[in-house]
Amino acid sequence: MALEPDRSRRMRRLRASEQLRSLVRETKLDISKLVAPIFVRYGSNVIEPVESMPGISRYSVDTVGKYASSLADLGISSVLLFGIPKNKDRTGTQAYAADGVVPRAVKTIKDYASSTTVITDVCLCEYTDHGHCGVLSGKSVDNDRTLPLLAKASLAYAEAGADIVAPSAMMDHQVMAIRSALDSHGNNDTAIMGYSAKYSSAFYGPFRSAAGSKPSFGDRKGYQMDVANKREAMKEIELDILEGADIVMVKPALPYLDIISEARNRFDTPIAAYNVSGEYSMIKAAGKAGCVDEDTAMIEVLTSIKRAGADIIITYHAAEAARLLSSGAD
Repeated sequence: MALEPDRSRRMRRLRASEQLRSLVRETKLDISKLVAPIFVRYGSNVIEPVESMPGISRYSVDTVGKYASSLADLGISSVLLFGIPKNKDRTGTQAYAADGVVPRAVKTIKDYASSTTVITDVCLCEYTDHGHCGVLSGKSVDNDRTLPLLAKASLAYAEAGADIVAPSAMMDHQVMAIRSALDSHGNNDTAIMGYSAKYSSAFYGPFRSAAGSKPSFGDRKGYQMDVANKREAMKEIELDILEGADIVMVKPALPYLDIISEARNRFDTPIAAYNVSGEYSMIKAAGKAGCVDEDTAMIEVLTSIKRAGADIIITYHAAEAARLLSSGAD
C-alpha cells in the first residue's frame, strides 16, 4: 500500500531561525566533555610549535602547567599527556621512570590546575629507539614481555597523581595487567581508559612526527586493528570492559563513526573517541587553502562524533572549539 504524503507537514518550520534550531537540536556539544591532548617534552622553557599541526605545540614540564591552566580557563577540564623523552632505548625505560617527563608533568599540572582531570597515555612507542609499542623479540613485538612495562608505567603515572591511565599499545590483556598492578599497589581509584578499538590508520602521521614515534622498520598492523573489521572491534571493546576498563575508546573517530555507533548500541560503558592528528591537520590544511570554513567544519566534525554516540571527544581542536562554543556561535 502506497503511503500518502501529509501535505500539511513542513519540516522547514523548525529550521527558520537559530532560536528554533537550537530548541529542537538533538545533539549538543559540551565543552566539559572535550579532552585536549598535550605533548610534553624534555628541556626547560620550551614551547615548540608542531609544524605538521598548526596551532599545536610541544611543552616542557615547566611550561605545561600554565598551558593546562589556560585550558581550564576555557572550560577544558581534562587533558591527555604524551611524553617525549631526551633519550630512548630498546625497552623504553623513560616510559616508566618515576622522574620521567610524564610523571613530572602530572605533578606540575596538578599544581597549576588542581581540578583538571589528568589522563596519561600508556605506551612505549615514544620511548623506544625502534618506535614500536612494546619490547621486541627479533622483528616482532613481544606481547607478554611488554605487559609488565605498561603496568609499571601506569603505576608511575598513578603515583604521580594521574586520574586516568590510558593504555594505547594494543597489547592483548594490557588492561588486566594494569588493573592488577594498580590495585595491588593501592591505586584502586585510578581509572583506566582503554584504547580498545585502535585501528592501524593512515591518520596518525602528524602525531608520529610530533612525538617522534614513527617505527624505524615495518608497521604496527600486527597489533593495531585492521581498518576493514567491525565485529573484531566489538570483541576488543568487550574484552577491555571484562578486564576492568572504566572507559573504552575508538580511534580514529571520523572514518570509524559506524564503530562508535555500534559500540554505543551494545555497551553502557562510557565511550571516548579520538579525533586524531590527521583529521585535525586535514581541516587546518583545507581551511588555509580556502576549501572550507575552518570553524564551521570543525564544529560539524565534532558534532558528528558526538551524534554517533561518543560521550568523550579527545581532540586537538579542544581550545578553539571551547572558544567558539562559549561565544554562542552557530
